[in-house]
Amino acid sequence: MISFALRCQPASHAFDGWFRSGEDFERQAAGGLVSCPVCGSTDVSKALMKPAVAKSGRQGTVGDRAPAVAEGPAAPAEARYAGGDAAAVYAKLQAIARELRAKSDYVGPKFAEEARRIHYGESEKRQIYGEASPQEVKSLGEEGIAALPLPPLPEDKN
Repeated sequence: MISFALRCQPASHAFDGWFRSGEDFERQAAGGLVSCPVCGSTDVSKALMKPAVAKSGRQGTVGDRAPAVAEGPAAPAEARYAGGDAAAVYAKLQAIARELRAKSDYVGPKFAEEARRIHYGESEKRQIYGEASPQEVKSLGEEGIAALPLPPLPEDKN
């Protein structure tokens, strides 16, 4: 999955979007499937963004695993664009993450395995969360299994 910085053309609202590839973004944008979360405009283009540079000597170790959630409902409308300053937006994201975790089963480092089992009907359908490496999340996306990163919470560091 690739995260692109996006901008609507009429009002220059900035937002991010996740896509399987650059071609996937282009196809969705051309079909009017990408819209601004603020004004709803489908006249959206990629904005300048900082390049992701890999750190030397690191190859996706267990320490790179990040919390992720699968099989969950879409975020409520009021959470799609919280507006305001970055701290307020991040606080809102943390509140959503807490709510998702409270309503989900924790599966730990076996997140990708359990997400596949649920997707293919080998396990009970339910909302789960756990840890997954960036490569595992990418592989899930390639199989059509939705997995989204959750923002870290202060209590995660205790």
